[in-house]
Amino acid sequence: MKTFQACVAGLVFFFSMAGMAGSRTVWLDQLDLAQIRQGWGKPVANHSVVSMPLRLNGTTYERGVGSHAPGGFHVMLDGNAERFQAVVGIDDETIGRGSATVKIYTDKGGLVFDSGVLKPNQAPQQIDVDIRGVNRLVVIVGSADNANAYDHLDWADARFIVAGADPQLVSAPPEEKVILTPKPARTPRINGPRVYGVRPGSPFLYRIPATGERPMQFAVNGLPEGLKLDPNTGIISGAISDRTPKTYETTLMAQNAHGKAERPFRIVVGETLALTPPMGWNHWYAHYNNVTDKMMRQTADIMISSGMADVGYAYVNIDDCWMNTPKHADPLRVGPFRDQNGEILPNKHFPDMNALTDYIHAKGLKAGLYTSPGPTTCAGFAGSYQHEEQDAKTFARWGFDFLKYDWCSYGQIAKDDSLDELKKPYILMGGILERLDRDIVLNLCQYGMGDVWKWGSEVGGHCWRTAGDLGFELSQYHDVASRNAEHWPYAHPGAWNDPDYLLIGAVGDASTLSKPIPCPLTPNEQYAYMSLWCLMAAPLFYSGDMPSLDEFTLNVLCNPEVIDIDQDPLGKQGYCVAKNGDAEIWRKELEGGAVAVGMFNRGEFEQPVTLAWKDVGLNGKQRLRDLWRQSDLGVFDTQFTAPIPRHGVLLLLVTQE
Repeated sequence: MKTFQACVAGLVFFFSMAGMAGSRTVWLDQLDLAQIRQGWGKPVANHSVVSMPLRLNGTTYERGVGSHAPGGFHVMLDGNAERFQAVVGIDDETIGRGSATVKIYTDKGGLVFDSGVLKPNQAPQQIDVDIRGVNRLVVIVGSADNANAYDHLDWADARFIVAGADPQLVSAPPEEKVILTPKPARTPRINGPRVYGVRPGSPFLYRIPATGERPMQFAVNGLPEGLKLDPNTGIISGAISDRTPKTYETTLMAQNAHGKAERPFRIVVGETLALTPPMGWNHWYAHYNNVTDKMMRQTADIMISSGMADVGYAYVNIDDCWMNTPKHADPLRVGPFRDQNGEILPNKHFPDMNALTDYIHAKGLKAGLYTSPGPTTCAGFAGSYQHEEQDAKTFARWGFDFLKYDWCSYGQIAKDDSLDELKKPYILMGGILERLDRDIVLNLCQYGMGDVWKWGSEVGGHCWRTAGDLGFELSQYHDVASRNAEHWPYAHPGAWNDPDYLLIGAVGDASTLSKPIPCPLTPNEQYAYMSLWCLMAAPLFYSGDMPSLDEFTLNVLCNPEVIDIDQDPLGKQGYCVAKNGDAEIWRKELEGGAVAVGMFNRGEFEQPVTLAWKDVGLNGKQRLRDLWRQSDLGVFDTQFTAPIPRHGVLLLLVTQE
């Protein structure tokens, strides 16, 4: 039952409703809660997010909704609603852990409520918002401490006082899937990186990415001795005969019935790999523990047929669950971890790893694999602990080109959380990979512990996760990007800050490991998301369902002018340089003196955003090109202003006139 404090709150609500003749109460818990976006679990009616009684600072509430930060929801109204009222706070079940923020906007008054930081064991906050004449109310829930553990947010006694139609919850206002990227021209265009690193003597494999009508013929001027080109497929393979560290300046060429194209391409023989951020696909967020050999082959096929490979996507990566585990609902994934010689055993869904990588390599693509430095992986499958060198040699013999090394159960092995212990497993694996006769790009997946961006390259890593799994906070992708961008000084060729994968198209729910469903982000959010990742020089790994690719998703993933920003050889990471309310300006320096600029609107309603040259370190007349639309906007003197839709972006190439 409610305490005296809750009864007083109820009286406040009662008197605030006095005189509202003909009005009625519609409870939040009666609406379609599936429309509430949140970082973990599902919203629960009349209980906390873990299905316990709603309790705030010792008070139990009979009605309300239990949710989890970060997230939010939109309420569509008919202009005849009167008030939105609730008691909001962190549920007592967190035992002093967790935090959150709540902001409420309306299309009439802008920001109308800001909770500040909500913490456990504090008096919850009363919400009583006047919504007369409002057609859209927006609730934004944030994770106040930059993490989402135990952020159990309760909406107690949450209700709408209305005189017209019932409120309608929606995940976001409806948007048309406008395709901004023009279809590729029939004439050839060579895409992808302009620089490529290989270690002396290592096998070389590169498929020239090119759009345009097929058939197409390829040629290369200045190809080093030991490499060969298939002129029909554009696949360069072999091994450079001269093992001396040096740079080869080559020119890639493509020709079809409609024209020809060429592009400079530097091949750098040395000790640094991943001179531009790696691009490809990873199965995790689409298929979780259902990965199979057949799925990987199908992905390689689609990467070619869809045109993804023609703009630079190259890696086909297996995540967790390719090994054996002691217990699983799928008996084909159950078995011994290793054979009598200690060699790791793939499960029965992967009958021949060599045949799989041969299939991928035959298309000019590369293959990636996953393991953990601990005894088991995150999903409980075989890890590499005490078999690190044996496993690395096995992976190389199988023909893999990329290794995601996920901390997981190594937390049980580490003596403490000191920097030495955090580095230890990555120093070991990084050193082993450097001694192999095959180039394997190393991704450190340890969620930013110990400021990994400061030492990731030192231990042999080429990219490193800077935070947790984006699948749990996809709605907060911009916040994730902002935190990742803070580490911009540590990014450079061969060393990339990784904010996690591209989760658009059809992706699963990370909380429930569900089958792929349409991405919850709006079209404008997807454009902004891809723009942020490219401005940050982030690895571009799509992790959606490949057979479900549609025209809109491919248009977001495959704009070569946008990808050029990510793949710029200078290797500078972009970051936010100016803010004005909900407007942000991001800047990325490019090779040759141009800059890429992202104009973002983080607000809930369309607004004009201004780019001033002084904010991005420029002066004089500047020529602007809209990269998503691939159109020139003209020359401007000192600044440029454009309307940007809710959560939208205008991505520009800015060059001195």
